[in-house]
Amino acid sequence: MTDDILIEGRSGAVATLTLNRPTVRNCLSLELLEVLHAAILRLGADRDIHVIILAANGPAFCAGHDLKELNAARQKPDKGRAFFEETMDKCARLMTAIVTCPKPVIASVHGIATAAGCQLVASCDLALAADNARFATPGVNIGLFCSTPMVALSRNVSRKKAMEMLLTGDMIPAAEALQHGLVNRVVAPDTLPDATQELAQQIADKAPATVRIGKEAFYRQCELPLAEAYDYTAAVMVMNMMEPDAEEGIGAFIEKRAPQWRKL
Repeated sequence: MTDDILIEGRSGAVATLTLNRPTVRNCLSLELLEVLHAAILRLGADRDIHVIILAANGPAFCAGHDLKELNAARQKPDKGRAFFEETMDKCARLMTAIVTCPKPVIASVHGIATAAGCQLVASCDLALAADNARFATPGVNIGLFCSTPMVALSRNVSRKKAMEMLLTGDMIPAAEALQHGLVNRVVAPDTLPDATQELAQQIADKAPATVRIGKEAFYRQCELPLAEAYDYTAAVMVMNMMEPDAEEGIGAFIEKRAPQWRKL
């Protein structure tokens, strides 16, 4: 990948994308946003990959946008407006691509995940954190409210907690992030890679088509009123029942044998 700012690895049906700008705490330059977005789209279409892990090298997971890059754009005749618009647009497209990716995406978080880095964690379907990880949306401290990180954050934690994080900019430890639903599990730092891989493999062993149907349905029903959500998911269940994998899975359960899943 470009200048190795993103490293890709594979273990069976699990792909790992590792942010690799450790000297700047893996902050999201425009280039890294583009490269990561392209990788998510490509792996989402790869029939051999069932789950994607998002990890990072160095002392931090991700410190948000590259503020030096953003500030340098102020020297342009438009004072940076076009560059700011491009950066925020590409960031939004990346976060949306993670949510709409047909493969589950798991964040493996150590160190800090702040601003757009916290947004990245919140955008992933699942997240595991080392017990030394910390999270924040600290834009308010530098005069730049974390408005786009707010979208993902407010869809993961309660409104009161999201507003507290956004208005104070305070760091919260991994244990508190777990308590408020920002991450799924907290583990010892030296066990984080193996714990993430184990969870990814557990999901990768499920029927890919079923996981794809379920992930899409989960996010769609979240935005619907209750009655509409039940109507929609009932239709999804019927569609799922007509899939060969459902026939195979139910048959295998009744016959007490291991199911044989199709590739997507």
